[in-house]
Amino acid sequence: MTKPTSFNLVTDPWINVIDNQSNQEVTVSLSTLFQNAQHYRQLAGEMQAQDLAILRLLLAILTTVYSRFNANGEPYDWLTIQPDTMIATPDVDQGIYAEDAATELLTTWDDLHQAQQFSDVVQDYLTTYQPRFDLFGDQPFYQATTAGYDAAVPDDKKISLDNPKGTVGIKQINRRISESGNSVALFSPRSGATKDNLTLPELSRWLITYQNFTGVTDKTKIVATDKFSAPLGWLYSLNPIYAIGKNLFETLMLNLVLLNPDSDAEDVYHPQQPVWEVSSLNDYLETRKSLHRPDNLAELYTTWSRLIHVEWDESDYPIIFSASIPQFSDEDMFIEPMTTWRYDKKTEHFRPAIKGLRNMNRAMWRNFGSYVRISQSQQEASQQREPGIVSWLRYLREESDSLGDNQLTLASATLIRDDNATSQMPAAELADEMRIDAAVFLDDREMDNWAQRIEEVVDQTQKVGDDYRHFISNIADLKNRKEPRETEKAVAQFYDQLNEPFLQWLASLTIDDDVDSRIWDWRKQLHQIALDLAKAQFDNSTPREITGVSDGNVENIFTEYNRFMRFLNQHLDLSKKGD
Repeated sequence: MTKPTSFNLVTDPWINVIDNQSNQEVTVSLSTLFQNAQHYRQLAGEMQAQDLAILRLLLAILTTVYSRFNANGEPYDWLTIQPDTMIATPDVDQGIYAEDAATELLTTWDDLHQAQQFSDVVQDYLTTYQPRFDLFGDQPFYQATTAGYDAAVPDDKKISLDNPKGTVGIKQINRRISESGNSVALFSPRSGATKDNLTLPELSRWLITYQNFTGVTDKTKIVATDKFSAPLGWLYSLNPIYAIGKNLFETLMLNLVLLNPDSDAEDVYHPQQPVWEVSSLNDYLETRKSLHRPDNLAELYTTWSRLIHVEWDESDYPIIFSASIPQFSDEDMFIEPMTTWRYDKKTEHFRPAIKGLRNMNRAMWRNFGSYVRISQSQQEASQQREPGIVSWLRYLREESDSLGDNQLTLASATLIRDDNATSQMPAAELADEMRIDAAVFLDDREMDNWAQRIEEVVDQTQKVGDDYRHFISNIADLKNRKEPRETEKAVAQFYDQLNEPFLQWLASLTIDDDVDSRIWDWRKQLHQIALDLAKAQFDNSTPREITGVSDGNVENIFTEYNRFMRFLNQHLDLSKKGD
């Protein structure tokens, strides 16, 4: 890689997308992407987790712009905008904001959605901040200068090419490899020296991704009064959820949260502050040392987990220096819209849910109740938390005609951490999605709404899964070969058989359907799938399983099969349709 004098993310191509017309992958700049988002199907980076990290960067730009300007490029009445920076002055009229913001911001969203393209004010903003998006600028994008890095770290960690300390390799920030100096990635898509080869567009994508999905292998920290542990990347600590539209423009719009839809939210204007607008690196680091919690999405979406400096050696090879930055608490961090939540009964607080190696194969639909408000009762609702993006979609459907009753596609993409607490390197990538009619998913009837009934169906389906687990485990007992991994493998295959038909059933539901009848349709299909799998076990039984064991009562494949059928029929009573 040869070091150029400039690589600017505003004007130089670095984002991979799929062109709608040609169905081919093309690489575009920020400026081109926002001009033509409606002509691209989707982001198309090396990983879907990378696409999500870049999506949040794009949303940080859009949220910043359209929180200050309407679709016509005019500042909102509650703001006074400085022309040279496009930033609002501190004298915000909170009264006008409280009275008009909901209407004005929704009008902006509707106008953009109707136009099916972003307005020129986005290009004006990119031009204004173009110097901050240069990898080699005076304030290099997502990096510190040499002086800035050296001022923030201990003396023995300062930048030195003769004795570099606190560095991470290209093959480590490349999350398709994620190889540290202590362990070799055996199943890497690259081998040998090529693991450390990156083009500048690749380097740009992986710098953004690494800030979002950082492990804890690096030991250098910035100097701070209080001790702190090296944090994970913020996005690495979530169970992400986001919406996907028919093209990239629609995807950006569906996830463009311009106001907090929570009726209990504080009705106060908080200026958006992406990291490239911060006045100085020192100010940013001092804010982070104070453990300040972001109160705006642009700041949250562009949060750094590491202070990074890229130094180029005599061979024009990049050496990446990295130092940990203190992380704010994730407790009740409800400004984050793209995560599911878990309630801690001990602390009585919420924290972002996460996926681990033990539950990574659990499809989204099996956690349906984590993605939408199920309970209408105040007591139960106090221990449930709907993802912010779902609340935003609910708000759009209630207040805008743009969303309508179209199909929603909800997706998740993340990296799963290994079980090593001292590294927490990516062990796998997880990507999943489910489609559902907006009216069905966001059905807000107090009694017997679709969300409640779908959650009941999921619970019932998993009871059948438990029945099948017991069936497989009991067969293993007959063989005198208790192997939990074999049982879990068989159960995983059971759910693999369910995933596609359940998702098809879910996508086929409409608000006008007879609820009981459609649920019966699924129970009948589930019964047949479970029956076929059990019959396959029965047909492939061994002589030992047929003979069985006797401890007063004979237990063999016949008794186990009959027991499974009894529980199956008990949990899926098909005697009466719609019962």
